[in-house]
Amino acid sequence: MDTRLGVLPWSQATSWSDFESAARRVESLGYDHLWAWDHLYAIFGDPYQPIFEGYTTLAAWAKVTTKVRLGLLVGANTFRNPALVAKALTTLDHISDGRTIGGLGGAWFDLEHAAAGIDFGRGFGERLDWLDESVAAIRAMLDGDAVTSPAGGRYALDAMRLLPAPVQAHLPILIGGSGERKTLRTVAKYADMWNAMGTADVLRHKVDVLRRHCDEVGRDIGEIELTAGCKPIIRDTAEAARRVWEAQMAHNRTPMQDVLDDDTFWVGTPEHVASMMIERKALGFRTFIAEMAAPFDDETLERWIGEVRPMVDAA
Repeated sequence: MDTRLGVLPWSQATSWSDFESAARRVESLGYDHLWAWDHLYAIFGDPYQPIFEGYTTLAAWAKVTTKVRLGLLVGANTFRNPALVAKALTTLDHISDGRTIGGLGGAWFDLEHAAAGIDFGRGFGERLDWLDESVAAIRAMLDGDAVTSPAGGRYALDAMRLLPAPVQAHLPILIGGSGERKTLRTVAKYADMWNAMGTADVLRHKVDVLRRHCDEVGRDIGEIELTAGCKPIIRDTAEAARRVWEAQMAHNRTPMQDVLDDDTFWVGTPEHVASMMIERKALGFRTFIAEMAAPFDDETLERWIGEVRPMVDAA
């Protein structure tokens, strides 16, 4: 099989028991990755509803799974010093016996930053500059270097080293986001995996931009695993899938009008979801990561890997 699948059960509007059970189910069905959000407030609908923290979630999941790879989609760079991130990833790699993926991104949710008193920067451009500096330092630390921050940057690392080293000889870094001037430049320089969302036309353009950045920094784009984000809901008919979607959004206090224009919700038959994936496979995306809302939908989990993936592999 050449199609890889990962699942992110939404961290919001769930109990820990259901959240952990979803993680166990993802592994039992044979998925490749298991992901968590990195947020302090709920990001769909009402922000003031329960949500679990990311790194502690991954550590807990690492002890109830044995095979599935684990990562944040994606870690908010603003939340933590890069030395702390590198140490957390290394510790998680030991807890999980070498199954960690370092998911990183610039962060976007201003409300949670304001509530927690976390510096949100002067704008998205500055946060992406911080991300680039942070990822460079994290990559070097994970690879065994003693890292000192450049003068005038965001951080002030002073010969920071990781002891012990990660279990993996090369702990992979995934970067999420598609900003053409800064984020994709950082992807080209440092990422092993890139996560993007959008229509096939949007993604086609973003891949072209990433390829140009790779050419400019002297890297083969083929070294980067392209991953597409989606939110599938699978039933025998579009109408039945739509009813599940509406019930999920109600549970997550999310008005339907807020999500109707979200083109990452793939709601319908197995054939419909497969067609969306095949479009993106033609662009080089062979890894798909599904965000699945609570209450977690076991039928979709079973049918995405059991029915849809074979259709995509055969295309």
